[in-house]
Amino acid sequence: MRQQLLPQHSWHAGGRRAIASTRTMAFLMLLASASPGMYAAEHAGATARASIQAADASRHIAALADDAFEGREGGSRGGRAAGAYIVSAIEKLGLKPAGDAGTFYQRFGSMRNILCLLPGSDPAVAHEAIVVCAHYDHVGYGNANNSHGPTGFIHNGADDNASGVAGVIEVAEAFQHLPSRPRRSILFAFWDGEEKGLLGSYHFLRSRPAAVAPLAIVFSVNIDMIGRLRGERLEIFGARTAEGLRAALVQANAGANLEFIFDWKIAEDSDHYAFITARIPTVMFHTGLHAQYHRPSDDMHLINMHGVESVARLTLDFVSALADDPAAARPFRAQSRSESSNTRKALEQSAPAAVIPAERGRWGIGTRADPGEPSAPVVVRITPQSPAANGGLSLGDRVLAIDGVAVSNQSDMVNKLRIAGPNTVLDIDRKGRMIQLKMTTDR
Repeated sequence: MRQQLLPQHSWHAGGRRAIASTRTMAFLMLLASASPGMYAAEHAGATARASIQAADASRHIAALADDAFEGREGGSRGGRAAGAYIVSAIEKLGLKPAGDAGTFYQRFGSMRNILCLLPGSDPAVAHEAIVVCAHYDHVGYGNANNSHGPTGFIHNGADDNASGVAGVIEVAEAFQHLPSRPRRSILFAFWDGEEKGLLGSYHFLRSRPAAVAPLAIVFSVNIDMIGRLRGERLEIFGARTAEGLRAALVQANAGANLEFIFDWKIAEDSDHYAFITARIPTVMFHTGLHAQYHRPSDDMHLINMHGVESVARLTLDFVSALADDPAAARPFRAQSRSESSNTRKALEQSAPAAVIPAERGRWGIGTRADPGEPSAPVVVRITPQSPAANGGLSLGDRVLAIDGVAVSNQSDMVNKLRIAGPNTVLDIDRKGRMIQLKMTTDR
């Protein structure tokens, strides 16, 4: 991640694991009646997911964070050696080189991006591409502009960003375990020069190699520093850049079951920013800053390998769903550029108790519509001792479905609750985890 030289962030791990995804449970209950094709697709997905292993990610991180690569500074001999290692890893996967002149490399100055393509299978949408990316450069021996010190020592960057590179390699390999290619194309990219000002991603967006120039980039997923998962909490940036991204992320989270921290800030601190400035919907996965950030002490022994595995599996499920989505590509949501943490706080702020007619307020729920996620109204008021309170609803929860039927917007949710029977089940998004709550009333 690009150096910001800001005060170090603190992180408090904790929280207990949420109830398993209701959709996952529903799938298990329906297996007996599912068609053979449906079972085969789920089995293939499970096989691909299982191919992402902490041990394999560990091997890549150990190699990239070795002193032999001298901190992988962009344009340095260590950076070039790290690029050669990545190419040797992806050559084995059978992916199409997408760099200059039939190679994996896209050169700019003394630096090189690394690009490989999984062509889409559906002629109707194969020209649309999803970019899955991570930067592979770091800061070398460090200097006053890019290091928290001490400088003059090798900064191996095990978390920043050998962890992200390993995640992308694992995801690329997992796609080879699927029986058929996704409908849309997927471009796997490893950027150089991120630590020098997002140079590689900006260069790619300005001047794409001929192999990928005809593609319309409809989405990107940036993986930067995923090696320090704590308390199963994953930071997600950019989820406001297209409508409905939060819901798609929550659904993809069924297997990983991570707790999501959605950060609405958009800053020029990693390669997702370059895509957002190009008006391309983008998310970034990140496990948070730490005391070793941009220091020589960001080393291999501190990496949470099983955390890397979990984030990579989430990435696989999320990208697979987007690549096969029968709906049209999601348009960029320009309002995301002006939203911030204060905007989020205003949306999620609890509402004061209000006098509501009994016939309309029997559940004890107050929600606020979210313009970026209209199909997931946010709970901002719960009446004490109400069916909602007794059922376990919490402030900040988002209502996704009522009695198994998805809500389309806040008005639709209100109508569904109005006609619901005395025993009603809510599907809830609680910090990225899907849970099911039962509400009971005598009215």
